[in-house]
Amino acid sequence: MGHLSAMFKLARSLSMKKSKNFCGDGDNVGGGGGGGREAAKAMEKEAKKNELILRSSGYMNVAGPNNLASLFSKRGEKGVNQDCFIVWEEFGCQEDMTFCGIFDGHGSWGHFVAKKVRESLPSHLLCTWQEALAAAESSSDDYLLDEIDLGSDKNLQRFNMWKHCYLRACAAVDHELEQHRKIDSFYSGTTALTIGELLYVANVGDSRAVLATTSEDGNLMPVQLTVDFKPSLPQEAKRIVECKGRVFCLDDEPGVQRVWLPDEESPGLAMSRAFGDHCIKDFGLISVPEVTQRRISGKDQFVIMATDGVWDVVSNQEAVQIVSAVADRSKAAKCLVKAAMKAWRRRRRGIAMDDISAVCLFLHSPPPPAFATNMG
Repeated sequence: MGHLSAMFKLARSLSMKKSKNFCGDGDNVGGGGGGGREAAKAMEKEAKKNELILRSSGYMNVAGPNNLASLFSKRGEKGVNQDCFIVWEEFGCQEDMTFCGIFDGHGSWGHFVAKKVRESLPSHLLCTWQEALAAAESSSDDYLLDEIDLGSDKNLQRFNMWKHCYLRACAAVDHELEQHRKIDSFYSGTTALTIGELLYVANVGDSRAVLATTSEDGNLMPVQLTVDFKPSLPQEAKRIVECKGRVFCLDDEPGVQRVWLPDEESPGLAMSRAFGDHCIKDFGLISVPEVTQRRISGKDQFVIMATDGVWDVVSNQEAVQIVSAVADRSKAAKCLVKAAMKAWRRRRRGIAMDDISAVCLFLHSPPPPAFATNMG
């Protein structure tokens, strides 16, 4: 059906206070250590109690009264809605840290896989981050320090630590899915897109993050923060073919490259990276995120995180224009989703509409009314 996208907005502070030790002593985070997971679950329970987690369409203020997250999802025409999302304010017990995730599953178990990743990924990320900090401060864990290139530049140190955490957390979640007794992820899966601020972007799959920023001439312009990991990309196709997987289009879908097993006409995935889908993990599909960073400035206005149900029919520029024109920022995601629905009916007649979901994360106070119309 699509993919899973997870985006993390890890706001301003990039240092975690050590008032809570998420992983406990001796936990093996890469394998999902029990003590650390229990601590994370306890934190999640407390966050729910304090209404700091939103998992349904709506909005909430994050990291202060001037920042706002708007969420909306609409079921498509292919069955159950396999999209889901989460906004977690004060993530990791940090007042200025927020976690945002958007997930789009595929396959018959895709909605279960997406929700499981939404549940597990924040916990694993918290554990790996705390473990990396402890290792860096104590210099006692030579194994971890060998994996992380700390260097001398503090910004590079932070980026390398977050990259290390994303890589380990994604690997742990995919392993957990493979071993799960009640969720069949052999022919089902989900992709993940994660974002953190400065912006740290970790992308697994073909969902997309777009930043709206002010250009030198004062116009609002889109900056795509991620690559859509499709099997049509030369480097992705090369890896799949080298692993004996196959990449080709169906006769009734010219131009839509898909990933296939060596000797079977399945599973036909439209993305080249995903959680789950263990039937084809030995043949080129990977769950390794691409991790990049971008420093947020006063010119950057908001980030749009959306599943491919949006991007299949709405361009980056159109999405930025739609969101910037919404007077009530709490309804921005809903307006974008509705615009995508109209675009599906207009541009893809006869094709079943995909699930459509978006998270709009506003970084500053609302701009003057005249600014929203200055799109060049």
